[in-house]
This record gives sequence, C-alpha cells and structure tokens, in this order.
Amino acid sequence: MNDEQRKLTNRQGHPVHNNQSLRSVGERGPATLENYQFIEKITHFDRERIPERVVHARGTAAHGYFEPYGKIGDEPASKYTRAKVLTKAGTRTPVFLRFSTVIGAKESPETARDPRGFAIKFYTEEGNWDLVGNNLKIFFIRDAIKFPDMIHAFKPDPISNRQEAWRFYDFVQHHPESLHMVTWVKSPWGIPANYRHMQGSSVNTYKLVNAEGEAVLCKFSFEPKQGVKNLTSEQAAQIQMHDVGHATRDLYDAIERGDFPEWEMCVQIMADGEHPELDFDPLDDTKRWPEDQFPLLPVGRLVLDRNPSNFFAEVEQAAFGTGVLVDGIDFSDDKMLQGRTLSYSDTQRYRVGPNYLQLPINAPKCPFATNQRDGQMTYFVDTGGENPHVNYEPSSQGGLHETPYPGKEYKQYIEGHLGRYQTTKTDADYTQTGERYRSFEDWERDDLIANLVADMKECPEDIQLRMVWHFSQCDEDYGRRVAEGAGIDLAKAKALPPLKPRPSS
Repeated sequence: MNDEQRKLTNRQGHPVHNNQSLRSVGERGPATLENYQFIEKITHFDRERIPERVVHARGTAAHGYFEPYGKIGDEPASKYTRAKVLTKAGTRTPVFLRFSTVIGAKESPETARDPRGFAIKFYTEEGNWDLVGNNLKIFFIRDAIKFPDMIHAFKPDPISNRQEAWRFYDFVQHHPESLHMVTWVKSPWGIPANYRHMQGSSVNTYKLVNAEGEAVLCKFSFEPKQGVKNLTSEQAAQIQMHDVGHATRDLYDAIERGDFPEWEMCVQIMADGEHPELDFDPLDDTKRWPEDQFPLLPVGRLVLDRNPSNFFAEVEQAAFGTGVLVDGIDFSDDKMLQGRTLSYSDTQRYRVGPNYLQLPINAPKCPFATNQRDGQMTYFVDTGGENPHVNYEPSSQGGLHETPYPGKEYKQYIEGHLGRYQTTKTDADYTQTGERYRSFEDWERDDLIANLVADMKECPEDIQLRMVWHFSQCDEDYGRRVAEGAGIDLAKAKALPPLKPRPSS
C-alpha cells in the first residue's frame, strides 16, 4: 500500500485533514452542527453492532427514588438552580439506575478491568432527566470525535477477535490526556467489588441555571453510603472462576432481602467562565476538579428499592441520553457532552427503534404531548391537543401550543473563530496523573505497576518506550518501576523526543 492509499478520508472520499478535534467556536467554544466529518463518523459508529449496545452492553439495573435536601451545601438549592427535582425538599422522584461495564459484550464477566457505567433516569414532574455517567470522575479523551477510535482500539482486534494490549496502548501513547484514566483503571479502582460499593459521576460538566437566568458550571457525583470497595487482579480472578455475573447477583440479592443501597448526590460548583487561574480546562473530561478547591456539596439521597420485573423489557430496552435535561439544568461547552448528546439518542433510535420513548421504561411519568408521528412500532399517538387532525404548530384549530418559559432564559455570550482546536493547557495531562499516582496507597500502587508491567510485556518496543516516557513525565518513580518490571530500557525511553503538538486549524 503506497502513501496515497493510506490517506484517511470519509465515506464520501473527502480527505480528512484533522481527525483530532471537533469544529468549535474558539478553543473552548461550543461545537457546531455542521461538523459533517464528525456526524458521519459518529452516526456510523452508533450502527456498528446489533442488537446489543455498542458500548455498555453488559449491565443490570434497579428502580428507586431520589429525595433532594432542598439545599446545595449550606445554601438553598434555588440559589443555583430552578430545577424542581433538586429544589423541592422531601419530594421523592422515581428513578431507574443502570450499571454496566463499557467494553465487554453482553455476556462478558463483571470482574473485567473497565470503567463502570452509572446511568440514571429521573422521572421528574417536569419530564425525564437522564444523567449518564461512570463510576470514575474522568474519561480517556476530551473530544468526542476521538470516541470511535478509542473504542475501536479498546475492543477486540477485528481479525483475531481478541483484546490486545498493544492496540490499547498504541492509542494511549498518542493521547497523553488518557494517562490519567489509565492510571485509575489499571489500579484496583478499575475493578469495583460490585455495583453497590462504587461511586457514580456525571464526568461531563453541566450548568445549573436559576430563576434569574444566572448559570454556574457543575459536576454531579454520587457517594455510596455503603462505602467504596475495589478488587485486585487476583481477587477478581478468584471471583471470575465461579461467577461471571457476581455484581448483578449482588445487587439483585441485596434489594430482595431489603438491604437497599443508597448514594448521596453531590455537586461541585464553579463560576461560569474560562478560569485562566487553573492549570486545566474545567470542561476537559480527562481532568478532575480538585475537591479542596471545589468541594462536594450534598444535594440529596438516591435509594434503590425494587428489582425489575422483566429484564429485557426494562434493563435491555432502557435508553438514556445526555441531552435529556430538565429546566434549570443545562449544557456546558464540554466537547464530550456535546458529542454524546447527538450520539446517545441516535444510537437508541437505531438499537431500540424510533419510538423507543413510547416504551414504559423510557416514557415520562408526567403528561406529555408532541407532534411527532408514525415510524416503526408506533402504538399510540402522544398528542394532547383538542383537535387530532392538527399535528403541527402554531394553529388556530385546537392544536398544541408552546409552553411559557418558566424563568429568565440563560443566554451565553459566545465569540471566537470557527475552527478545530486542541487545548493549550496540556501540562495537566501529566500533572494530575502524577498526583493520582502519588496519592495511592502502597498496595494500590503495587497493583497498578503489576498490571501495567504485564501489559507492557505484550507490546512492541516502540510502544513500550513511549509509554515509559509518558509515565516518567507524570512521576519519575512511576516510569522507573514500569520499566524495571517489564525489562524496558529506561534511559532509551527517556531519551525519546517529545510528542509533536496536535494540529489546530
């Protein structure tokens, strides 16, 4: 294959000049809908597998409720948001919470070293709110256009159908922002003991909007009242010998015996803006917001108290989307959030069908009425207008009409040149990873090194050297221990030239 044949194009044959960044208004600005390259890439990716989910295929779920405290920390919740689900103290909102692994197929073991999905559907009085996150508070990438590449690299080889360490680290070596997540996932935190003893996080940055139309940035977290428990590789292997679905069994049995798991919802809050004083972009999903600067503020409690009555009808057909928000909770310019908002609902329309929202598990529990009609498997017309002949708006003949806006509209000011951008705050790719490495207890750090050493031994030398170079940038001891354990030439690794900066346009 010559060099001309190796040039990346889209399905239309157009050359791809930048496969690293969404097109956005300025470095931190919102993405634009005419991202044709991204739309073609992500919508094809959403349709790669049937019938199971492309990612998060293995999972289980339970019903429960969310009860807000009416406060965010010591302040009235209404100071920050007008969302009734967060402000009406003592109100119990029904929820459905699905847990999952990410990369494995539907019947893969729940002892896999993998992030865990933590997806909640709140059936609020103002319509559904989906909060679709993970157990860890960060992610591997910060730009949604890289998601199909990342999953392809982490999924089984398309030829051998085996997950290969060299494919994983071949991707990681070119994306230093992934090092932070790799350090978490390859430590015991990469294998939660079960679903009851793990944290949840929105990962994405959202905005809270109050009645005056004022907004703040926020991240959502869920802290288990049962405590956090993780497994080493050896402990996980022992469990997998006897049960590949131990976490599903644990959750189901706990609820059946009345031992209802509970989490405290917390938020971290930051003023809306660019925050030049920080060494990281708060919209970058590969970075944590330091809790000493942005503390976890309690918001309410989430309890699971009922198992599904039919696994397929509820768990398998449950469909979540990051764009499913209620008034008072809004989007930030987080590029992963904006990409997920298109992708998640798009993949549900493909996987379950265009009328997936008519299924009981996905339908809101409050009144709803639209002018959407027909499509595969329609079984009712969700209209509330006086005249069933009118399926358009506006109309003087008894059709549906717009709802008055509930408060002052939040209007974000945007200015910038349209282009494809990489963040200029790249030092934090190594800084936060090094901090995380040093924060681990000795046994956690030992397990991390052992797992990485085993992986490095399955990689070719060029990947080994670059990964040791990366680990050394994070912490000298980190790079040294991986090199010594895997028999990699540390001096040769540290002599590598720095990676070339990613292109912007």
